[in-house]
Amino acid sequence: MARTKEFDPDDALTRAMELFWERGYEATSMADLVTHLGVAKASLYATFGGKHELFTKALQRYLDLTDPGILEQLSQPGPALPPVRALVERYAAASAEDERLRGCLVVNSAVELAGRDEEVARRVEASWAHLEVALTSALLRARAQGELTGAADPRALARFLLVFLQGVRVLGRAPGSAARLRDATVVALAALR
Repeated sequence: MARTKEFDPDDALTRAMELFWERGYEATSMADLVTHLGVAKASLYATFGGKHELFTKALQRYLDLTDPGILEQLSQPGPALPPVRALVERYAAASAEDERLRGCLVVNSAVELAGRDEEVARRVEASWAHLEVALTSALLRARAQGELTGAADPRALARFLLVFLQGVRVLGRAPGSAARLRDATVVALAALR
């Protein structure tokens, strides 16, 4: 008879995601995970595999929680530019106000691991492609509805916003960056006219 798990894997995955998000991959040891999750090392290995497998599952959990909300926000019926502006403002505000300075797990993973970890790079790229497509679609609608000038290139503008949003997340990790984020946000919003 199979033994019943003594912990909730879903809860453990969420808690692991939070620890990786706060500390990063390299700074989080299996001992840290065991302590933080209150789960025996053998049980973690049996359920999730090693640290890397647990990390990629935690990163995917983060993506599953964040990416669909962005698509939903940007695909609302009606005027298309207000949701794009709101997304820009939300990213900037969250980055400037993040008390723990933990940033975005996708951006943190890209900076720490994507250059040397193919699996992480694939997930990061998928998330960024998802955001770029959602922004491009919203900006195409905005141009078709007369909210953007006909000369505006929705794809190039979406790529600019993608780079801006990810950069906001990086600068948001540093103390004292609120003024820079506010000024950059003003410029990004001005591009959406």
